[in-house]
Amino acid sequence: MNIHAALDALEAFLGQRLSRSKSDLSLHGESETHFPRMPPDAVAYPETTAEVSRIMQICARHGCPVIAWGAGTSLEGHTSAVKGGVTLDMGRMNRVLDIQAADMDVRVQPGVTREALNAELRATGLFFPIDPGANATLGGMAATRASGTTAVRYGTMRDNVLALEVVLADGRVIRTGTRARKSSAGYDLTALFVGSEGTLGIITELTLRLHGQPEAISAGVCAFEGFHGAVNAVIETIQMGLPLARMEFLDEASAAAVNAYAGMTFPEKPHLLFELHGSPDSVAEDAQRFGDIVTDHGSSGFEWSDRTQDRKTLWAMRHNAFYAILALRPGARSLVTDICVPISRLAQAVEETRADIAQSGLAGPILGHVGDGNFHAILLVDPAEPSEMAAAKAVSHRMVKRSLALGGTATGEHGVGLGKRDYMAKEHGDGWAVMGQLKQALDPLDLLNPGKLVP
Repeated sequence: MNIHAALDALEAFLGQRLSRSKSDLSLHGESETHFPRMPPDAVAYPETTAEVSRIMQICARHGCPVIAWGAGTSLEGHTSAVKGGVTLDMGRMNRVLDIQAADMDVRVQPGVTREALNAELRATGLFFPIDPGANATLGGMAATRASGTTAVRYGTMRDNVLALEVVLADGRVIRTGTRARKSSAGYDLTALFVGSEGTLGIITELTLRLHGQPEAISAGVCAFEGFHGAVNAVIETIQMGLPLARMEFLDEASAAAVNAYAGMTFPEKPHLLFELHGSPDSVAEDAQRFGDIVTDHGSSGFEWSDRTQDRKTLWAMRHNAFYAILALRPGARSLVTDICVPISRLAQAVEETRADIAQSGLAGPILGHVGDGNFHAILLVDPAEPSEMAAAKAVSHRMVKRSLALGGTATGEHGVGLGKRDYMAKEHGDGWAVMGQLKQALDPLDLLNPGKLVP
């Protein structure tokens, strides 16, 4: 490995688009959560696929690690430069290349954010539905197989990426998939790269499935005296097949946090937040049916609205809940858990998690996308108190162990990165070793995001 020789060659190629400034390195070594800062040796700003290919050729020649970087919103240390090297900031590759409205698909560069794409699509009557909360880049969302609040209706990135252009570790450029809605032509390489977290290749272009903008949208909220009623209402709603577009859960502590942070007036009780898409008649009918379900499970204050501003206020509050929870303890860092279990085991998983957090003595509000069995505990720790971090990691470990025992997963949407790597053997068995063999085949020098995801 000769990182300095690689940087000299990259600087000759990119000029000022290779940065070694302390501020750039610090920014690209930060994590949203508890991981320590691990900056790269340099940050490169490519503008074309050809440039990414040339960068990879140079780095392969010198054995220099390469980490792809989108908006930096990942939560499991995905972009930490654990072995130094070069971070590829894909922010300049941010063009919407081709909208095919008749076929309901779009071709974009990886630095396009989900909000920018939907602004571009506004006049077409189409939209891209995956909403992880943060205004993440689409390349990063594909790399982590992101989902978020709308997955209960529209699926995850796995379901909405049709094709990719990828630069491999040796600089080769390949295309995976087509614009066709189905294919039986060989291995599904698109699915292989979606969720690979930058360990197998650098995504330089995506073809995405679009959806029609719903004619009517309504959203609402309801409170419960206890979390059992809220969770059981979710289970019944899903089992009845009610076509909810979003189904979110906030516990008492999360409700208190958003009240303080956003000036809301939620009762400090467990809440469900929901959204319905469809025709005006179907939305009204489904809201009534949902109201009946939650009332049967002890809800109070059931309210819904089809006013755009009401919906925007509700979901802005939900998307900022993470920062609201952090504000409960200024100066604290967070360890964010991310388990996902079968719907029928959701109540048990939430109940046991709540008891575990209470016994630990930590602050750990719970919220999540419970419409698909996915929830998060935001464990707040003082970075100057190692005992608190140890306690948080112990709670997180027990949550993952519980999830796997219930037929679930260590991570429903955040991905593996550094934080969940230790659980992969338990979840996948020999399958994790197969992932390592795929990595070895495509990246034998371990240049691409080393230290993450695979053995």
